[in-house]
Amino acid sequence: MDQKAKKILMQTYWQSGRWRSGGYTYTEEDFQYAKSKGLMFDRLTISHDECVQRLRQLHEEVLTKELVVQAFLHSFSTRKVHLRSALSSWALTSNLPTHTYHERPVELVSYSACGYCNEHKIMSNEDYLNEDLNVLNFERIKWGGIRLNWLLYCLLDLECLVKEQEAFTVCEEDVAILKQLIEAINSCKDTDAARQLEKHWKDVFKSNQHERDVVMEIWGYAGLLVSKDDFRKERGRGTDFMSMATWRGQDGYSQEMMEFYFGSYL
Repeated sequence: MDQKAKKILMQTYWQSGRWRSGGYTYTEEDFQYAKSKGLMFDRLTISHDECVQRLRQLHEEVLTKELVVQAFLHSFSTRKVHLRSALSSWALTSNLPTHTYHERPVELVSYSACGYCNEHKIMSNEDYLNEDLNVLNFERIKWGGIRLNWLLYCLLDLECLVKEQEAFTVCEEDVAILKQLIEAINSCKDTDAARQLEKHWKDVFKSNQHERDVVMEIWGYAGLLVSKDDFRKERGRGTDFMSMATWRGQDGYSQEMMEFYFGSYL
């Protein structure tokens, strides 16, 4: 990743340890440089239907489960957090069929008025007008992604992964970290919530709390950490977690999905 382009993107949205206030600005020269390195983008106008078509093309022609798993594991020893959320983006969209926004309307909206997206826990709009992809990529590079189940984020995330020029080598350290993450889940008390699991993970890999939160959310959307009771009361602020909001230690992890994604490394 080009460090000058990364700095331009970071400074557009982040200053002195917080979101930049007073609007996001950059010079045209800086924008064009970051754009040439694939880190910033022109504003995008696209329909839901076009997003779905582009995602299906990626899955059918380029993406594999092995690629996103390798990228995810590779991120642990390298701390390249931007490689992590492709796992959840792939999981959320890999079985999403080609469809139109109004093809299967839904009465009780949880995520989207599109029945297919709603069923797959994807937040989607019918149209996206003049969307700022740069803020989504900033969140991806800063923390590993925030709006993980947004249709537009999944598309951006996977397209960026495909453009990566490096090989995602999985080393012994990555595998050791994976095994320790699993052990930490097993060590949770039945009543432990996501915040307690995050603390169990604190010494497993180099990270801050925000990065660990995102890894949990990624595993939640990927079906690795799934609540067996969605009607439990959420702990803390309701906006702290999305996929992990009602997970408890007693839920553990899905052995089936752990084998599906990481079986060859365990």
